[in-house]
Amino acid sequence: MGFATEFNSVCKFKSEQELYELLEYGRGKMVKSGFRVFPTGQKVIAYTPANEAIAIVRILASIAEINFQGEEVTEVEMELVRKLTEEEARVQTALAYEMFFGDRA
Repeated sequence: MGFATEFNSVCKFKSEQELYELLEYGRGKMVKSGFRVFPTGQKVIAYTPANEAIAIVRILASIAEINFQGEEVTEVEMELVRKLTEEEARVQTALAYEMFFGDRA
């Protein structure tokens, strides 16, 4: 049992619903499997489930716990700072593939 550290510039959504709530309401949360540490208070780039950069968000809280099913999970609460422009999204997505996600198929 241990904590995995997320890259401090990446906040990747696995759920379209969680991403939609953030973009629609300006605040949201996502649930990640395992114990993870997110940079609370920092601004990071948010990515869609398809690995596309979409917004700048501020991490408000990162809560690691064992849920009722006995699984290690981390809930990350965040607020939307702003959506990225088309050009910013293109550049950030390209950089993320080079740095974090690997080559595009």
